[in-house]
Amino acid sequence: MNQEFFEALKLLSKEKRIQMDALCEGIQKAIVTAVKRDFNNKDIVFCEIDADKQEMKVYVRKNVVAEISDPDCDLLPEQAQKYKSGAVPGDIVEIPLETKDVSRIAADKGKHVLRQGIREAEHGQLREEFQSKNQEMITAKVQRIEPETGDAILEIGKFEEVLLKSEQLPEETFKEGDIIKVYVVDVKDLSRKYPKCTLSRTHPGLVKRMFENEVPEIFDGIVEIKAISREAGSRTKIAVTSKDENVDPVGACIGPRGVRVGKIVDLLGGEKIDIVRYDEDPTAFVAAALAPAKVISVTPDPDIENACTVIVPASQHSLAIGNKGQNARLAAKLTGWKIDIKPDVPAEETAEEAQAPEAE
Repeated sequence: MNQEFFEALKLLSKEKRIQMDALCEGIQKAIVTAVKRDFNNKDIVFCEIDADKQEMKVYVRKNVVAEISDPDCDLLPEQAQKYKSGAVPGDIVEIPLETKDVSRIAADKGKHVLRQGIREAEHGQLREEFQSKNQEMITAKVQRIEPETGDAILEIGKFEEVLLKSEQLPEETFKEGDIIKVYVVDVKDLSRKYPKCTLSRTHPGLVKRMFENEVPEIFDGIVEIKAISREAGSRTKIAVTSKDENVDPVGACIGPRGVRVGKIVDLLGGEKIDIVRYDEDPTAFVAAALAPAKVISVTPDPDIENACTVIVPASQHSLAIGNKGQNARLAAKLTGWKIDIKPDVPAEETAEEAQAPEAE
């Protein structure tokens, strides 16, 4: 009977694509749940399944006592001798249940014990799989779009999850069957049958994982991403550095003829990406972060921590600030510094302004 049981488990493991250990664990829990009903739901029933040895053991643990107060949990010494020679009060004995008894109890008390075990194994495996994907990028298929909310229902493995409209890029639209990349921001409620995932296409982590996927030097640890600032759907700034002086971190991320960054831009629906070199010197880092604008000087504010004044050519003042202040805002997020951008004014103009009479 055991051989037939384990052959069936192997077929189920293959058919359901569930690891044998997870399947055995689910069935163990289901058998215990069913059998302990015969013992007034006392936590004295245990089940062990060893797929390698093709052995299944179901037993109850009872306390050896001088006087029985709970028939489900207690056993007199003379009764315990059958299971443990020389048993005395205070000992614990394990009483094996015959396979036929287990089958009878399971059939009487829980006809769906095996099905329950399989479901438990499937759910447990899903929880483990999704926990391992926390803060990772995954591929999903668009099942449908909710017409009222705009939320996208995604197919991920064997179940569905929601990509909220607020976590989608502002201008992107999906249709049924689209294959998209999403970032797993969080996995929670792991006690539920199915995990609850927070998915996003606006999170900076998605851009980071895309670069790790496309740039071998990042994957190998030669190039490191130090910081990312993002306004999803519009522009991202990413700061990188190299642990090898012979490897240009910016060039590695751009790739030959821009193919690497170009692929990421396409995956993000045309979102612009500025790749800048990270520098331990905060003034140099701030100057780099304001690209594509050129910077003349960066002067830290002596009175305010992590604040500076940046001088740029007058012709590039608007470029440094960016449309609606976006370039300056992203640079500030990237560096963690408050940046005051001013145009370079020729000395003679400054002198003329100082000498000009005050308006009445």
